[in-house]
Amino acid sequence: MERDARIFVAGGETLIGSAILRRLERQGFSRLCNRRGDEPDLSDAGEVQAYFRRHRPQYVFHAAGRSGGIGANVRAPADLMLDNLLTGAHVIRAAHDHGVKRLLFLASSCSYPREAPQPLAVPSLLTGPLEPTNEAYAVAKISGIKLCQAYRRQYGDDFSREDSHVIAALVCKMHEAKLRGDGEVVLWGTGAARREFIYVDDLADACLLVLSQYSEDDPINLGGGPTLSIRELAEGIRRVVGFAGRLRFDAAHPDGMPVKALESSRLLALGWRPQTSFDEALAATYQSYLQSLKNIEVCC
Repeated sequence: MERDARIFVAGGETLIGSAILRRLERQGFSRLCNRRGDEPDLSDAGEVQAYFRRHRPQYVFHAAGRSGGIGANVRAPADLMLDNLLTGAHVIRAAHDHGVKRLLFLASSCSYPREAPQPLAVPSLLTGPLEPTNEAYAVAKISGIKLCQAYRRQYGDDFSREDSHVIAALVCKMHEAKLRGDGEVVLWGTGAARREFIYVDDLADACLLVLSQYSEDDPINLGGGPTLSIRELAEGIRRVVGFAGRLRFDAAHPDGMPVKALESSRLLALGWRPQTSFDEALAATYQSYLQSLKNIEVCC
């Protein structure tokens, strides 16, 4: 991408979107549409079209759409599905209508079938039933993938050659338990489910690389981080937070998919590797959480 290119990060306030914006600024991209302070309501087609007419972005990262952990997906599947369907459809259509050079649509590992072979590889998409606890959200993300592919087939390559999640929830829960002096923290599930984790700034680097160098019709997995059990993750967070109590897992609540790790050989073949160790990422995440608490105190 040219350093003076007009770039729009849809969902620039999200965890991934804000990391992409930080990376773009750090690399010297000076014409970020998000910095105008007039981001549209992405669920409103008229606002999105007007925004694209006004700013004429040349490159778009789609990191928008509500998301959450198992609890949020179980409580509000319609809200999550509708928001992701609308934001995806509106941004993808506007990108085509206004001549965007390239669009990177970020889907989710939830898009893979529950029983897909591990690590999750792109050919496994749509080969079996989804994990029931996040099915609605996953269907919306799959729809975004398919809409990108449909635009490519119809119009050619000029368009797109291409409540909290577990860590945030556990950091918050253990920090609050530490302050109260609790003897234990109760966590959902058995602790045996395994997940792949990637630091958000590393993911932002991967996004910039992929938008620049990947132009195939098939989706590409953005992974390469460690795969840990939820129990191992919780123990790591307990160490970082300094919570001295014990962890108790409540198997009455669901684990979700037994294993979720991505087969990311295509990304790794582009020369990308994560730069942040898992321990460093956890420490940075906790410091960010502590800073957010200070900011709340100042605002109040």
